[in-house]
Amino acid sequence: MAAVRYRIVDVFTDRPLSGNALCVVLDTCSEELMQPIAREMMLSETTFITRRSERAYSMRIFTPSIELPFAGHPTLGTAWLMGPGDWTQTTSGGSVPVRVNADGAEMTQPAPAVVQVDDPGVREAAGLDQVLRVWRAEAAGNAHLVAAVDSPLEAMRPRADLVQDVLQRHDTTTFGLMRRLDERTLHVRVFFQGSGIVEDPGTGSFAGPAALLARAQWDLDADILIRQGDEIGRPCRIRVHADPDDLRVGGGVVLAAEGEFAIPGSGHVGA
Repeated sequence: MAAVRYRIVDVFTDRPLSGNALCVVLDTCSEELMQPIAREMMLSETTFITRRSERAYSMRIFTPSIELPFAGHPTLGTAWLMGPGDWTQTTSGGSVPVRVNADGAEMTQPAPAVVQVDDPGVREAAGLDQVLRVWRAEAAGNAHLVAAVDSPLEAMRPRADLVQDVLQRHDTTTFGLMRRLDERTLHVRVFFQGSGIVEDPGTGSFAGPAALLARAQWDLDADILIRQGDEIGRPCRIRVHADPDDLRVGGGVVLAAEGEFAIPGSGHVGA
């Protein structure tokens, strides 16, 4: 048996056991072990660093059931473990710059391609009486269904079966709702398609497109704070600079745990 090291970091928070947890596998392992390890962790995502150089690295991102081309909190959490400074991260969804300091990280996101959606099923899936507007936003290989609402989100009870129908109908990875709290703050809830995780505590890839659309919908400030995850006991605070020419998403990162997987030696390639 070989020991494959990992660390768990909590992203979009300043204290352990809060925010959105991420497992980062530090030692290289074979491709066939990646999905089983992610399934073993049962976190929103687990990342695997596949190549590293002085100021750049490549990685792969897995939920408990599928691989993703890009994701926000895995980008910030993995970069933070690489250490302070400026990094270029590459995944199958593309390359993004990430700036890291002792307290957290911030990534630059590509501006999304956006189309407005007219689908009464979105309101039914959300379990709300009214939805103001819905968009499909796509960037870095991920597509999001973004709904603006004016109803409180704390007590919403989405229909899980209808949420999955909506996600499949519009071919999106996430379905999220956002509500304006004030000129600089959004309340957000985000649901996944077929990932093994029903509701995500903090979704960085969704945060950028959502903040841009919220600015257009409600004339918000360029610097926005997103509140997410409180309803499932993992409060996240996501900072977004919502400029389509300079779209940046960031937040705090802290170390929560570290350990080793006991893996058959044939699956371990070495650090």
